[in-house]
Amino acid sequence: MPKVAIGKKVPDLDLKLTGEKSVKLSDYRGKTLVLYFYPKASTPGCTQEGRDFSAAIVKFRRQSTIILGASRDSLKAQDNFKCKQEFPFELVSDPDEALCDLFDVIKMKNMYGKEVRGIERSTFLIDSQGVLRQEWRKVKFKGHADEVLDAVKALKKASSAG
Repeated sequence: MPKVAIGKKVPDLDLKLTGEKSVKLSDYRGKTLVLYFYPKASTPGCTQEGRDFSAAIVKFRRQSTIILGASRDSLKAQDNFKCKQEFPFELVSDPDEALCDLFDVIKMKNMYGKEVRGIERSTFLIDSQGVLRQEWRKVKFKGHADEVLDAVKALKKASSAG
């Protein structure tokens, strides 16, 4: 399957979400979608990133925007993470890395002096037509949720002006 590209429609894919939900990426057409990838559930950076998106959830919803967090963790690990942190959005379990491959977020990383394959913290903004409009790679989570919200607002403004 080809990788995503800015300005191109995102290929459809089946997703396994927390709460034992199954959806397709195309199910979000008509709404803006923020899809963020994080390395591992229940780790400090990933927890903080999720909390930051949670804190801004009302502002995202005002923009008709859905947030999904994704990692390679099992559905059980994702359910536990969502429940413990009380995230007001669903998490995607991608243990077979189909979604990760589509968005090209698996990278070789240096961890404690060893090379390991892992998710590079990344976020993608997909418009209501299913087109990738913006991507953030090698994300530093501090202030990131606000930056993404600003991009959502700019996208909405541009599409209503056009």
